[in-house]
Amino acid sequence: MRHAEWNQVELTVGQLAERSGVAISALHFYERQGLIHSRRTSGNQRRYRRETLRRIALVKIAQRVGIPLAEVRAALDELPNNRMPTRADWERLSQQWHDELELRIKHLEQLRDKFTDCVGCGCLSIDRCRMANPYDELADHGAGPRRLLERSAPKC
Repeated sequence: MRHAEWNQVELTVGQLAERSGVAISALHFYERQGLIHSRRTSGNQRRYRRETLRRIALVKIAQRVGIPLAEVRAALDELPNNRMPTRADWERLSQQWHDELELRIKHLEQLRDKFTDCVGCGCLSIDRCRMANPYDELADHGAGPRRLLERSAPKC
C-alpha cells in the first residue's frame, strides 16, 4: 500500500486506517454510524478527505473517556457540511461533555477509594456490611448502591 503523502487531499480506506490507527472494519462502522463520510469513485472505492483524520481523533478521544458514539455523532452533526472540527468546535464540544465527565470521574474515584467498603446496596451479604451500614440505613435513600449512585453519597 502506498503511504499517504502530506499534500494528498483524499485518502483510501487503507491509508486512513494506517494513519489513524483504526482498523478498516472500524472505519466502515464509523461510516455506517454517520461519524465519518466518504465519496465513492467510479470503481465504487471509498475516498476520505484528509480532514477525516481529525474527526476520527475526536471519536477515539471521546470513546476513551466513555462518551457514547450516539453523543459523538450528535455533536459532529452540529458541524456544517460535515467539516472537520476546529479548535472552537472542540472547546464547545468538550464543554458540553464537561459535567458528564466530572460525574464519571467522581464515580471512578468512589469505586477506586470505597469499593472495598460498603457501597450501600443493603444486601448485607458481606460481614463488614453490618458495621458500615448498620440496620440497612441506606435503604431509606433508595434502591441500589446508594454511595455510588448519588451525587453526594449519604453518610452512615
